[in-house]
Amino acid sequence: MPHAPEDKKKALTRVRRIRGQAEALERALEAGADCAPVLQQLAAIRGAVNGLMSEILESHIREELAADRAPDALAQDLTNLVRSYLR
Repeated sequence: MPHAPEDKKKALTRVRRIRGQAEALERALEAGADCAPVLQQLAAIRGAVNGLMSEILESHIREELAADRAPDALAQDLTNLVRSYLR
């Protein structure tokens, strides 16, 4: 989780944007929109979520994992973390 106020604000802004995209997707589905725009909206949401995950993961690695860790322990923790998100 981002701890710096500016990082937290950026993360919350991204979440609000993702929520708006999801609401637009819901409206499109309710309206019976064509498949192409729905798929495009889904891809946009996926990209936004992946970007948010990337930023929070980077913050977590920098602030939590990398502090005072032996290289082997850090490598194992990073490997476990990445595997859990790639499933």
